Amino acid sequence: MPARKQRWDDLKAFLDEKVDQYNRPGFITNDPISIPHRFSLKQDIEISGLFAATLAWGQRVTIIKNCLDLMEKMDHAPYDFVRHHAPADLKRFEKFVHRTFNATDLFYFIFFLSRFYKKHNSLEELFLVPSQDVTTERGLINFHNQFFSLPDFPARTKKHVSTPERKSACKRINMYLRWMVRNDKRGVDFGIWNRISTSKLVCPCDLHVERVARKLKLIGRKPMNWQTALDLTASLRKFDPYDPVKYDFALFGLGVEEKF
Repeated sequence: MPARKQRWDDLKAFLDEKVDQYNRPGFITNDPISIPHRFSLKQDIEISGLFAATLAWGQRVTIIKNCLDLMEKMDHAPYDFVRHHAPADLKRFEKFVHRTFNATDLFYFIFFLSRFYKKHNSLEELFLVPSQDVTTERGLINFHNQFFSLPDFPARTKKHVSTPERKSACKRINMYLRWMVRNDKRGVDFGIWNRISTSKLVCPCDLHVERVARKLKLIGRKPMNWQTALDLTASLRKFDPYDPVKYDFALFGLGVEEKF
C-alpha cells in the first residue's frame, strides 16, 4: 500500500475514533448548543440556536451565561416572543451586551425574526441552495442578503452576520447549519432541517479547529478564510463524502479537550 494512502487511512481511523468520542450527549452541557437543547418546538430551536451561534465567540462559560440571560428575557419562549412582543417588552433588552454585540444588534435580530415568521415557517428557507451546488455557499450568501434586506438596518450589525462574499470563514453560521441539518441520531445535532444535504455543509473553523487541521496537514492555505474552510471541508469529504462536517467534533475535541 502506498505510504500516502496508508497515512490517509490511519488518519481517517484516528478521526473516526475521535468523532465517536466527542459526538455524544455529554458534549452538550459545556457547549453553546446546550441553549437550543432547552427547547422542543422547531422554531424555538431555530431562534435560540441562531442567537447561540451568533454569540459563540469568547469563553464558552460566558457565551452560555449570556444566552441563558437572553432566553430568560424572552420568557423562555423565543418563537412566541418574537411574534407577539409589544414595544414595551423590548425595554428589558436595553442593557444586553455580549462582547461587541449590543442592544442595537439584538433589536434588529428581533425585528427581522418577527417580520420573517409572520410569513414563513422555518429559517431553513433562507439557506436553501440549488441541487447542483456542492456546498451551502449560496445559502449563506442568501441568508445574509435577506437578513439585511429590511429598511434602515444598523450598519454595525453586519459584522455579526458573516458571508462568503466578504471572504469570511463563516465559522458561526456554518456551526449553526451543522446543528440544524445533521441528523445522525447521536443526540447532539438536531437534524430538524431536511431540505439541505449534509454533504453540502462546510466545516466550522474556529482557532482550535484550524490549529488541529493544520497540524494534521488537512489545510495549508493561509490565512483562515472562506476558501480555507472549503479546502478543509474538501479534505474531510475524502473521509466521508456524505457527512464531512461530522469531523468538526474530532477537530474541536482534539483542540479544546486534548490541547492537541
